[in-house]
Amino acid sequence: MPELSTVDSLAKPPRVDFPRAYNAAHDLIGRNLQAGRAGKVAFIDDAGSYTYGELAQRANRFANAITALGVQAEQRVFLCLLDTIDWPVAFLGCILAGVVPVAANTLLTTEDYDYMLRDSRARALVVSDQLWPKLVPLLGKLPFLQHVVVSGTKPAASPVALHAFASLCERAAPDFTPAETSPDEACFWLYSSGSTGAPKGTVHIHSSLMNTAELFARPVLGLREDDLVFSAAKLFFAYGLGNGLTFPMAVGATAVLMAERSMPEAVFKRLREHQPTIFYGVPTLFASLLASPMLPARGELRMRLCTSAGEALPADIGRRWTEHFGVEILDGIGSTEMLHVFLSNRPGKVRYGTTGLPIPGYDLRIVDEHGQPMPAGEVGELQVNGPTAAMGYWNLREKSRNTFQGPWTRSGDKYSVDADGFYTYSGRSDDMLKVGGIYVSPIEVEAALITHPAVLEAAVIGRADEAMLVKPQAFVVLKSGFVGSDALATELQQHVKSKLAPYKYPRWIEFIDELPKTATGKIQRFKLRARAV
Repeated sequence: MPELSTVDSLAKPPRVDFPRAYNAAHDLIGRNLQAGRAGKVAFIDDAGSYTYGELAQRANRFANAITALGVQAEQRVFLCLLDTIDWPVAFLGCILAGVVPVAANTLLTTEDYDYMLRDSRARALVVSDQLWPKLVPLLGKLPFLQHVVVSGTKPAASPVALHAFASLCERAAPDFTPAETSPDEACFWLYSSGSTGAPKGTVHIHSSLMNTAELFARPVLGLREDDLVFSAAKLFFAYGLGNGLTFPMAVGATAVLMAERSMPEAVFKRLREHQPTIFYGVPTLFASLLASPMLPARGELRMRLCTSAGEALPADIGRRWTEHFGVEILDGIGSTEMLHVFLSNRPGKVRYGTTGLPIPGYDLRIVDEHGQPMPAGEVGELQVNGPTAAMGYWNLREKSRNTFQGPWTRSGDKYSVDADGFYTYSGRSDDMLKVGGIYVSPIEVEAALITHPAVLEAAVIGRADEAMLVKPQAFVVLKSGFVGSDALATELQQHVKSKLAPYKYPRWIEFIDELPKTATGKIQRFKLRARAV
């Protein structure tokens, strides 16, 4: 086979050139061995630390093991794994073997996994022991699934034969010749988070991983070999995959992995113990961290930079974070379809309330419902043209054609751009409200609500009144110590009126304990709309 290559010497942002014979996992691992980092720590999880040399051997062993099980090139392996060292080992090992890993959200239901396993036709399932109970009811019922590998303690009883992840790898050889793959062939899948309905299998190619690192991590984040990074967003999420695996491995940095859910106590524990230099979060988490009584003092942490994605970061949260820690949050936007961030604020040039400027290597445009360009300052649909767009959705031709239109990918987000080139988020394409014939952004109303001292989180949807005219309705989560009441609802309405045009205030306010969200922190407004009917 042709010699596989890394792309270090070929990177010329905003363009990265790839050789014809290219394997993404071989590049991510091999570049660190070639640079003499075999003894450097690549990952730290709750059980210990692992060097780049150990990672290489573990990934090679998994590649040998999955091949020995009979899984062939281009077939799928379903990864339902918590963020431990076994996640990158399985992901990279599959790619080395030319097998296509399918990264699954670990917070889904048995019915969700049933759908995804059947849809992907996965031949093998790799599952964490803690997630095992959700998968047990499906075993023996899936026509394509042939092997189950358990990370952690292997269950004593099972309706099918099981393999223990650790022993399976221990028996395999530590050397492996990477499969002959190309930069444009299917490398891995990510299922969309389902913020607008059923998840879609999104197929990404080998070159996209390194493109995200070379176009965003190096030039925008300034990621370095001496960085220690921690992503609260999990590896199964496109944002988390770049943050916690692709980016650190691309430059030889070290990443902290956390198996448990990203709640304030758990996040603060890692920030204090490991002192990461870069912390990746989402707006909901930043709000919760700021509201937590465990909030570290200024100077207690070593962060030099934070990033946010998943949903627009309210300006108030960004400003309060920077005031407290003296560290900027770079708010950006990416998508499962584009793999990572293509629009972001820049260090030292942050404008809170905006999503910043386009990442070099990506072209953006804002269009109306007919696909015509919108003038500066006007709200329209954001579309992106860049090298990391997915091949399409698996088994969903019409949805693929609707989203991936030639070189342009529809983001599904409404944006405007100002005279300085900064982009401002106005909500999802199906979330914009027209009140009295005037467009209202739910994000704008939410941002106003959370500036009230009683409000922790807020989500706004459209609801028809008695005359069947659409008006804003707000769902509000209060901070600890506050209780919802009619009086507080009226106070919040007046608060919004004091900050925005009066027609934008929420006509109804419902106090709830928790907003429905995907595991990546996106508010599932379709569930709120169903609740409001």
